Amino acid sequence: MIRIRAMTGKDVPSASRLLGESWRRTYSPIIGAETTARISDEYHAPHRIAAELADDNKMSFVAERPDGSIAGYAMAKMDATGDVMLERLHIDKSEFGTGLAADMLHAVFAAHAGIPSIALEVIEGNDRAIAFYRKHGFEVVERRPASHGAEGHSSFIMRRLLPRA
Repeated sequence: MIRIRAMTGKDVPSASRLLGESWRRTYSPIIGAETTARISDEYHAPHRIAAELADDNKMSFVAERPDGSIAGYAMAKMDATGDVMLERLHIDKSEFGTGLAADMLHAVFAAHAGIPSIALEVIEGNDRAIAFYRKHGFEVVERRPASHGAEGHSSFIMRRLLPRA
């Protein structure tokens, strides 16, 4: 059985690897392999993920298999106004269709109980993610230029109201 838990420093290499693989698989067809690799190499390197783990405004989770391997990774951050942004939700391709992504999303929701809403950014063309988030109550609230170095592409900002605790 897979267990979702708070991420620790020992998880950084596995989370970095999973994130890089997921990004390349997902975004190479949308924004090109070179751009995807450049962004992933910059933003998903172990030292960057370790720094995020040390940031008190960010919460990171992993999905751990019984053998100790990491099957999923999620990270959400809270800004100075108290708004929460789901920055990452990635699972190993072997876990597609198992409900793991939904379980991780619900772990993020639970960790932010009492927050009015949660938002995320998804690059336009990532139809699988957009459909997943819509299924889980997110709505597109804005279309804007993609961030994090994906110039020339658009992103959707999606938001979901959270139930009161």
